[in-house]
Amino acid sequence: QLQLVESGGGSVQPGGSLRLSCAVSRSTLDYYYAIGWFRQAPGEEREGVSCITSTDGSAIYADSVKGRFTISRDNAKNTVYLQMNSLKPEDTGVYYCAARLSSLCVLRDSRYDDWGQGTQVTVSS
Repeated sequence: QLQLVESGGGSVQPGGSLRLSCAVSRSTLDYYYAIGWFRQAPGEEREGVSCITSTDGSAIYADSVKGRFTISRDNAKNTVYLQMNSLKPEDTGVYYCAARLSSLCVLRDSRYDDWGQGTQVTVSS
């Protein structure tokens, strides 16, 4: 079982930026894992935001964040990042990273095995 720890959340005004980090407990990024970012707003279901593979670093994004969010990884630090720009109030929620033992990315949370504890992102004026 992997341990994942998110950090970097906070409060920001609309149009601002944040960078979330997901530290993974071991060098799984060198194996066939996919790391995804998900978010959950109060009273709503958790939704997939982005995912990156450990094999070729390919990434996918939800339509709602394309062009604003960028996922990346640093294998030397066993860390995956989510750079969030042009933030909107509807981006508010708890953001989770999760790991999936696969070389393929999907944005369905039921396909992920291990989860972090989440970090709060609030976008408000």
